[in-house]
Amino acid sequence: MPEAPNCSLKPTDHNLAEKNKKTLLFIEDITTNADEVQKRVLSEIVSRNANVEYLQRHGLKGHTDRETFKKVMPVIAYEDIQADVTRIANGDTSPILCSSPICEFLTSSGTSAGERKLMPTIEEDMERRSLFYSLLMPVMSQYVPGLDKGKGMYFLFIKSEAKTPGGLLARPVLTSYYKSSHFTERPYDPYTNYTSPNETIHCLDSYQSMYTQLLCGLCQNKEVLRVGAVFASGFIRAIRFLEKHWASLCKDIRTGTINAQISDPVVRGAVMKILKPDPKLADFIEVECGKDSWQGIITRLWPNTKYVDVIVTGTMSQYIPTLDYYSNGLPIVCTMYASSESYFGVNLNPLCKPSEVSYTLIPTLCYFEFLPVNRNINGVINSPSLPESLSEKEHDELVDLVDVKLGEEYELVVTTYSGLYRYRVGDVLRVAGFKNKAPQFSFLCRKNVVLSIDSDKTDEVELQNAVKIAVNHLMPFDATVAEYTSHADTTTIPGHYVLFWEVSLNGPTPIPSCVFEDCCLTMEESLNSVYRQGRVSDKSIGPLEIKIVEPGTFDKLMDYAISLGASINQYKTPRCVKFSPIVDLLNSRVVSNHFSPKCPKWVPGHKQWNNQD
Repeated sequence: MPEAPNCSLKPTDHNLAEKNKKTLLFIEDITTNADEVQKRVLSEIVSRNANVEYLQRHGLKGHTDRETFKKVMPVIAYEDIQADVTRIANGDTSPILCSSPICEFLTSSGTSAGERKLMPTIEEDMERRSLFYSLLMPVMSQYVPGLDKGKGMYFLFIKSEAKTPGGLLARPVLTSYYKSSHFTERPYDPYTNYTSPNETIHCLDSYQSMYTQLLCGLCQNKEVLRVGAVFASGFIRAIRFLEKHWASLCKDIRTGTINAQISDPVVRGAVMKILKPDPKLADFIEVECGKDSWQGIITRLWPNTKYVDVIVTGTMSQYIPTLDYYSNGLPIVCTMYASSESYFGVNLNPLCKPSEVSYTLIPTLCYFEFLPVNRNINGVINSPSLPESLSEKEHDELVDLVDVKLGEEYELVVTTYSGLYRYRVGDVLRVAGFKNKAPQFSFLCRKNVVLSIDSDKTDEVELQNAVKIAVNHLMPFDATVAEYTSHADTTTIPGHYVLFWEVSLNGPTPIPSCVFEDCCLTMEESLNSVYRQGRVSDKSIGPLEIKIVEPGTFDKLMDYAISLGASINQYKTPRCVKFSPIVDLLNSRVVSNHFSPKCPKWVPGHKQWNNQD
């Protein structure tokens, strides 16, 4: 296998160019020999895990060749290994999925039965993630020179973690990385030189973390060359936070003291190493933030910024116009494609338009396979829905990394070093091109997801169930929901779910607003733990809203769809709407709107770990 670049090499002015060159040659090498690398990765994974219970159960019998592996190992969804994962979570340390000890679980933003999926991980996975991160800036430096001469202002946050009954940590992949020694004890590197001290990133209080990261970013505004967050939604949330709190931040900069609301002593100590009285800077920020328009506020406050680094693919594309407004049209860069299951690919053309982003999958990270996907004219995926088993024909249709076809769409299937074998990730990708022999993919969507604001993913079945439970509040009024649809409203920050309900009222008593508010809260209580964490802990999702529309609204919606060419015989009400004219039509017929009156219940970890009903 090609030798990976030494990401622990301390870069200085004289060797940074050499390190970048070595990294780019590594990418060239592994993409040129993609199939050979993939065969080697699969052989390595199954040979080192030959004696684990899962592979023995399916009769692999120590074979390491691709043909036997594909013949005997099933293509699976999370539900197929949930029992094995539960055993590990409960403390079984025998080699069930992997020969190396499972050191923790990474909690996926995807859910099963309303709870986060638990992805097993092993110690050496952290090395793979660190290698992956080391590829990003050498690629970027080809397009934007001088990035080693300043800092990055990134809004990075950790999330709550829990312990399984067996004592293993369960937490999101980025929380795991930011709290690891690979991040906290990283040697000086101009490419990982951030304005935020580690202590501000590690603060679990989202208000204190956001406030102090912004404060540090403002104090070092002339040094900032790039800005970003993981998701576009998170970055915009930081700018809206600045809109609310700039006066307080200016006071801190003017006086060299920190607002008393920042109570964490460790955070205060770290910030005080950066914060110095600077009345001139405070005056400058006050003038810019006090103007009527916040258009271009990024380039006004951080004048040396060259690009915005956030994920804007998939559902995050809804935030692009807002990013353009705040950044004065700076390039929006999506550098990487990753998940809790594994890290996957790098954008080798980072200054492309957001609509043209594609990721080159790195063949050393895991073993990739691809399930062909067909979508009908309305964009509905016709391939098997998760978690149904594949037919023999569909099983045989999976293709390897180098055999995908340009323009075709596929669902991603991976085999990882940490115990996932032919696992359906649920991402739908389209082949956009090739880097040597390695394909480049555009991310299209998550399968079956109808609503998403941040990292939450709500599917149609879950939405239907939440509505079904909520409408019980209407029964005393002899009322029902005749029809409904939903919309992810990102015009508010944070964004929030909107349900359009057409209510059929048969009883004589009007329905009070508080009843619809109860419906909102009941729906939120019925949604998955990722959604509820976004509402309660991360503050990344706003209160759910129900909009009551005039009778006959959904007939109008059908008429509009038919006028656009839909078949009257095949038309069914969409459970989520994104097309602006349809959203406008629904909004024009709203007679009342109601919000969830409080946050739903949420605690870290799975419900069964907390002895909840």
